[in-house]
Amino acid sequence: MAASSKSVTDSAGWSKWHIAIAVGASVAVSAGAVYYISKRRKSKVDSEATTTVKSNSVAIGPQTPIEKAQAAKNKGNKLFKGGKFDKAIECYTEAIEVCPLESKSELATFYQNRAAAYEQLRNFELVEDDCSRAVELNCRYTKALFRRAKACEQLNKLQQSLEDITAVCIIEEFQNHNSLIMADRVLKVLGAQRASEAYKNRTAVMPSRQFIKSYFSAFSEDPVFNSISVEEKEKDETEDASSGYEKAKEMLRSHDYERIVDECTKELTQANSSHLSEALLLRATFYLLLGKGELAMEDFDQLLAIAEADKRLKANALIKRGSLKMQQGDQPGALADFQLATELDPLNSDVFHHRGQLNLLMDKGEEALNDFKKCVEIKNDFPIAHVQKCYTEYRYALTQQGPAQIQTALKTFDDILERFPGCAEGYALYGQALYDQNDLEKADKYFKKALEIEPDNANVYVHRGLLLLQWKQDIEAAAKLINKAIEIDDRCEFAYETLGTIEVQRGNLDTAIQLFEKAISLGRTEMELSHLFSLYEAAKAQTALQKKLGIQLPAAPLF
Repeated sequence: MAASSKSVTDSAGWSKWHIAIAVGASVAVSAGAVYYISKRRKSKVDSEATTTVKSNSVAIGPQTPIEKAQAAKNKGNKLFKGGKFDKAIECYTEAIEVCPLESKSELATFYQNRAAAYEQLRNFELVEDDCSRAVELNCRYTKALFRRAKACEQLNKLQQSLEDITAVCIIEEFQNHNSLIMADRVLKVLGAQRASEAYKNRTAVMPSRQFIKSYFSAFSEDPVFNSISVEEKEKDETEDASSGYEKAKEMLRSHDYERIVDECTKELTQANSSHLSEALLLRATFYLLLGKGELAMEDFDQLLAIAEADKRLKANALIKRGSLKMQQGDQPGALADFQLATELDPLNSDVFHHRGQLNLLMDKGEEALNDFKKCVEIKNDFPIAHVQKCYTEYRYALTQQGPAQIQTALKTFDDILERFPGCAEGYALYGQALYDQNDLEKADKYFKKALEIEPDNANVYVHRGLLLLQWKQDIEAAAKLINKAIEIDDRCEFAYETLGTIEVQRGNLDTAIQLFEKAISLGRTEMELSHLFSLYEAAKAQTALQKKLGIQLPAAPLF
């Protein structure tokens, strides 16, 4: 898909994961934003006590109830350290029973320690119960909150787990690396679970005209789209006007997208259709755009099974099916489809263009660069392929950490834009690269140029808004630009998502949740929905903490 539609890759420019950090700053971390491996610390018990009773001390008079409780706890701690968890539980239970109710801090410690012993026995239900009692006594008790978060994660009570680990992160002022990693992990799993449920029951929404335009602009050799050129129009008028496929093509030409799938379906019900392969490809493409991955896959498979189908149709189907497999997390299957496409149609530039994008997503810079070089070698007059090659050269230079290489790559952008001055995609990508280099004023200049060429490209307005946050810390101006994006395209999921993160920064959590809900309703893939649900659940967790615990959330930094 064209980069100006959103972002070329999830690991560059204003990718979705990058944007999500705004939520992470005030909750924990955004889903997918932290990639570290933590070593689980050995569970510990609290050994603090207001009065410690030594085993070899001489008792002066009878012990008070709190002294008896502390003695039982100390004995339990020794048994715990010796791995005798059942016996330790007995001691902690004794401490709980004899502890005065008014000694809330001590009582909370005893419950937390017993929970630690239950945790060693993997009795997570009792861990949750005891931690809950500890938190009732001390709502800011981070050890109990953290331990309950872990227990709830094991019990698949992920929303409670997220609330608890969020509270821990806030109380610790985001200084504990292990807490941040756990928050990231829970957000990702919870987001994936919610996305899986929502994707099955989602109502498909046709993307905007600009989105569809950007999608098709990334193909120079799409046989169906190319057949609707002005030169072909006169020829089409001689065709059977009642043909479902011909009607679908006319709708594609006139941007009347809503009934294309229906017309293709009518064509496919004809016993002797002369456009079976074309109708399957066009319907599959729009199923893909609608986020109906399974139906798209069925049509692609059926087309590829037709022996006599034109190789250009099959190659296009393999490209799109490979991209769909990548969205579904089937990386080997995606690469296998692209390999089949290169064997079937070795001079099809789109194969190398789109495989280059996949390699870029997989951080395979050298392979991506080779693909784009091959693409422009085959199709030297295709501007988007040239600017994608420039961007890939820039990304590859970053990985090599070569300042000279980076400057050379940026200079290549100037050369290509001089050759293709009407390519909005080029200005948008150059703007992202300049943003990376902190050349914000120049980056804004190129985003403005992109908007001069494509004034209805909502995503570029979002990019400019994000740039203003970084450059001038002007949250109001940024929000105004992103609202302009929504005004232009009310189906721009990227705009709702980004505006939601800004509202989180402003402390308007209820508004942020509504914006994330809107973005979710427009999500097209399960992977996309997983990310959006992570933002949504993070904002909900913050709201719950404000109401339940009275925790005042810190102001989030700007992007």
